[in-house]
Amino acid sequence: MKIKELRPDSRRVNIEAQVVSLSPIREVTLKTGEKASVVDATIEDDTGTFILTLWNEYAQRVREGSRLRIENGYVSTFRGEMRLNVGRYGKLEIL
Repeated sequence: MKIKELRPDSRRVNIEAQVVSLSPIREVTLKTGEKASVVDATIEDDTGTFILTLWNEYAQRVREGSRLRIENGYVSTFRGEMRLNVGRYGKLEIL
C-alpha cells in the first residue's frame, strides 16, 4: 500500500516508509490513569507524506531517517487530521 491510498477508514494497512521528522516526545495520561510517551512522526514514500503516531517503546526507538515497515496498521482521525497507528494488533519493524 502507498501513502496516497490511505483513507480515514483504512484498516489492515501494510506500508513501508521513511521517517522525515519527529515531534518532541510528550507524556500523556490515559483514561486509565497510566502515563504514556507519544511522538508524531512524519513519514513519506514516493506518493506523499503522512503522520504516524508512535507510542511508548516505539516513541523511544524510532529516529529521523529510519525506514519502517508497518503491518496491520489502521488510520484514525485526531483533531481533524488523519493519522496512521500501529495499534495493539499491528507490528512496526525498523528496517
